[in-house]
Amino acid sequence: MGKLGIVINPSSGRGRGKRDGELAKAEFEKHGVDLLDLSGPDFVTASKNANDAVKDGSIDGLVVVGGDGMFHLAVNATAKTDVPIGLIASGTGNDSARALGIPIHDVAACVKRIVEKFDKTRLVDLIESISDSRHFYSFGAVSAGFDALVNKRANTWRWIKGPIKYRFAMYRELAAFKPISYRAVIDGVERIFKANLCTVANSPSYGGGLYITPKAEVEDGTLDLFILNSISRLELIRLFPTVYEGKHVTHPAVEIIRAEKVILDSPGMPAYSDGEHVGQSPVTCQIAPKALRVYA
Repeated sequence: MGKLGIVINPSSGRGRGKRDGELAKAEFEKHGVDLLDLSGPDFVTASKNANDAVKDGSIDGLVVVGGDGMFHLAVNATAKTDVPIGLIASGTGNDSARALGIPIHDVAACVKRIVEKFDKTRLVDLIESISDSRHFYSFGAVSAGFDALVNKRANTWRWIKGPIKYRFAMYRELAAFKPISYRAVIDGVERIFKANLCTVANSPSYGGGLYITPKAEVEDGTLDLFILNSISRLELIRLFPTVYEGKHVTHPAVEIIRAEKVILDSPGMPAYSDGEHVGQSPVTCQIAPKALRVYA
């Protein structure tokens, strides 16, 4: 094993990231791993540091300490390259870690797992997308609708931490929410409809344990398009808690469609990828099979 780049998010998990980052460095040192700290004062700088290190070949692998947002950073730095990535799961949502079977809030176990997988990396799929303003990759999901609006609101709240803020943000958005008009092109077939939620998924969960597409797999070479057709606000409130166990899939308004390419057009809606803002609708998503190499 050569040099491993590491990016730490000090604010992840209500400050857990900074502490876990130092613990991770110490654990890697115990295993004799040569580290290059690529952390920055903000997300943009850290992203640039990671991208530059991958492009100039100064690292042989990349590890991030944080949650799904940090994993998103690593995914976009290494997608379709031979540079593997690892995750020290220290976030509040940790859906990426769940999908990959990575220990959560256990630094020593995460480091041990990464070291054990140095020569046994795993190839997984990604979503490759284009929004109105950028090209990007996603490990978990891409949304442009009600859930994106919830994400947008939740990200502005600093006074509440953890997955529960997404639930509060949902109730706040519901106060003025109306079903969204969509134009979708699913593997070349156009469809026009109104829906409460519409999400393109690669992995089973997002939003801190919402099993939106519980049967999705990160190695099956397909996307899972989740559609919650228009229902009342009261019915949506009733349905929401069942998503944590994936029991919502039997509801008559729910559709999950397997596809390789999906275009979602919902005028005026923001687009979010793995919890990060990635522009506005329309967004074109297609499966990128085996596009990411992971220590998992």
